[in-house]
Amino acid sequence: MKPDVLADGVYRVAAKIGSRNLFEGIWPIPDGVMLNSYVVEGSEKRVLVDLVKDWDGALEAVGDQLESLSLGEGDLDYIIINHMEPDHTGAMVEIVNHYPNVEILCSAKAVPLIKHFYKIEKNVRAVSDGETLDLGGKTLKFFMTPNIHWPETMMTFLQEDEILFSCDAFGSFGRYEYCFDDELSAEEKEKLASETERYYANIVSSFSPFVIKGIAKLDGLSIKMVAPSHGVVWRSEPEKIIERYRTLASYMQGPREKEVTVVWSSMYGNTQALLSSIVDGLKSEGIPVHVLRVPQTHESFVLEKVWRSEGLVIGMPTYEYKMFPPMYHVLDILERSHVQGRKTLRFGSFGWSGGAEKQFDEFVNAMKLDYRGVVEYQGSPSEEDKQKAYDLAKALAKDING
Repeated sequence: MKPDVLADGVYRVAAKIGSRNLFEGIWPIPDGVMLNSYVVEGSEKRVLVDLVKDWDGALEAVGDQLESLSLGEGDLDYIIINHMEPDHTGAMVEIVNHYPNVEILCSAKAVPLIKHFYKIEKNVRAVSDGETLDLGGKTLKFFMTPNIHWPETMMTFLQEDEILFSCDAFGSFGRYEYCFDDELSAEEKEKLASETERYYANIVSSFSPFVIKGIAKLDGLSIKMVAPSHGVVWRSEPEKIIERYRTLASYMQGPREKEVTVVWSSMYGNTQALLSSIVDGLKSEGIPVHVLRVPQTHESFVLEKVWRSEGLVIGMPTYEYKMFPPMYHVLDILERSHVQGRKTLRFGSFGWSGGAEKQFDEFVNAMKLDYRGVVEYQGSPSEEDKQKAYDLAKALAKDING
């Protein structure tokens, strides 16, 4: 790869990561992910904005691009660390060894993290909110945006070119052939939209109130380009990705999309036997329905759909007096991600004894779910059970449709 030119003296140096690993050790990336760093060259100083992890050849790829910009040893003045998570800082020791006189600039909360993660204490300086850095014809301004999504997070704005280096904010999963949003094919744009939502739900959703605060802090800026650390650079429609994040953040408190996500699991088919009654009842009101089976579907994709949906239906059997374990795991992920307030139903079978409902009630309370009832039965469902399920699902969809 060659560096991408964002503006005169501004470059993206990036690595395309494949699908062999899990992002954060949890989330599958079937279409891979981009790791983006940026170089800003003023007439007097040079800066590298954010780093990469030595992951799947990323350090070598970025190093080659830095060399192509003639950033040889000693030719880098600053490293700006917007966020300390290792996918943006894992190569810090190698980069500092290559540029031994470089100064690291970061938020005050990031300084001890650099020490503890990488044992680097020399030439590390905290910058303050609103502080500027003059590179010679290029001026960087720093904005503290804590908890998007670690407490030490900040963003960096290049004033002359009106480029926002936003790190994890406004990012996306997926690899893309070209750098900019306006270079994507229709198929890539569709993938980007979906992978942006999944990225947000998986990585950022728990911190949605801080996303809203961070966006409000940027409202006074004229932003011509959004340059995140994952995904594409938004130069054609920078406002589109900012507004998309604002909307995604709003889903925590609502309103959400008028959709229902059905998450179901079954041991021997008895819970599954009621699924079609639920789905038919929902669809009778013309509402979009997402149907996902666990554990066959990874919780990453479940969270993506649940996050955007106003309605949630959980189908699971009792397993040894408690919830079916894969569903317990999914609900634990949803609770950790602050999925709250959904209009919810449950259905499921049991064998010699129930018990799943009692444990499910704990999630109903913790997630503040608007619980509309349960269809629970021993063995296989009766025709009365199927009719009850249909009626409850239809009433749920009707209520969501308003």
